[in-house]
Amino acid sequence: MPDPIELAQQLIRLDTRAAGEKAAAELLAPLLTSAGFDVAVDEPRPGRANLVAKFGTGTPITLTGHLDTVPADPATWSFDPHSGEIDGDRLRGRGSSDMKAGVAAIVAAAVQTARTAPEELSAQLVFTFGEETGCEGAALLPELTPSPALLVAEPTANRIVLGHKGVLWLRLTAHGRSAHGSRPELGENALAALAETAVRIHRDASWPTSPTHGPATVNVGAFHSGVQPNLVPDRAELMLDIRTTPEFTAADAREAIAELALPGTEITDELDLPGVATSADDPLARAVVAALRPDSPDQQPEYATYFTDASVLAPALGSPAVIVYGPGDPDQAHVSDETCSVTAIREATEAITRLLAVRMS
Repeated sequence: MPDPIELAQQLIRLDTRAAGEKAAAELLAPLLTSAGFDVAVDEPRPGRANLVAKFGTGTPITLTGHLDTVPADPATWSFDPHSGEIDGDRLRGRGSSDMKAGVAAIVAAAVQTARTAPEELSAQLVFTFGEETGCEGAALLPELTPSPALLVAEPTANRIVLGHKGVLWLRLTAHGRSAHGSRPELGENALAALAETAVRIHRDASWPTSPTHGPATVNVGAFHSGVQPNLVPDRAELMLDIRTTPEFTAADAREAIAELALPGTEITDELDLPGVATSADDPLARAVVAALRPDSPDQQPEYATYFTDASVLAPALGSPAVIVYGPGDPDQAHVSDETCSVTAIREATEAITRLLAVRMS
């Protein structure tokens, strides 16, 4: 099989920062095709591609990962973000934890199983573009084969995670009236008004906590206003990232933000993805967990703070049991000097290889 560490290095050396995922898909496609997978690479936008690979005729398990990464400014890194170098037990580079190591583990395990135990394998691999910017690629996938179980190889440090929070991105807009900077009393400053709203939201401490998914959170993520200092700004925009829970829905979040915003603030949705929650008692989930972690099958269920393509894929697959499991370190996602444990990548590859030998039907 392809060495998962070398494959992860090759993926890291490809620049897929919110673009260019087609190059990563074209790296993976020949490996899977040569192992007997039926591979389709779809490019709905120039340079941006999804890959779907299928093997076997039985009811497939679906495994997924995204090929894009968030930006990486070399000026804030102590090494090349696309080096793919290994330092001790750490694989270095943007996407090492989130989540090119997870993609490499899936592909290496799938190729190994297809070549050594093809009669046992019935799998559907889905690799997407644009997950980091709102699951754009997943939303443009062709029809998938229904699946009873979905493994998402996002970073969990090889712990079992049975779901994650939802996400709601809101755009808040304030309108004012322009005036000369020397006569601000003649205008209405949209920047100042929306800044007051931003501070009120940022300082609010009343967001509820879910007994399973943890606290709902609100991040004041982007603010745009003004042209030059001697002009009273007549428009301002604010972007919020809200992580929802089963007990604090997107509708609840909109209502709470409307109460905190100053009168006249426009509030519009930019992204609304549901959370995911699989019961630890689900029989298929238990089968997946037993294959991945035979040494500790009764680990207490955890739920991730981030969102994944499962928000889009689970409905498309017929509401499968969702398990998030990958070698990346969650605390390394999106940080400068991102790294991933080499040992964890090999362990994840072995675990996913065991999983692919389990019949889901």
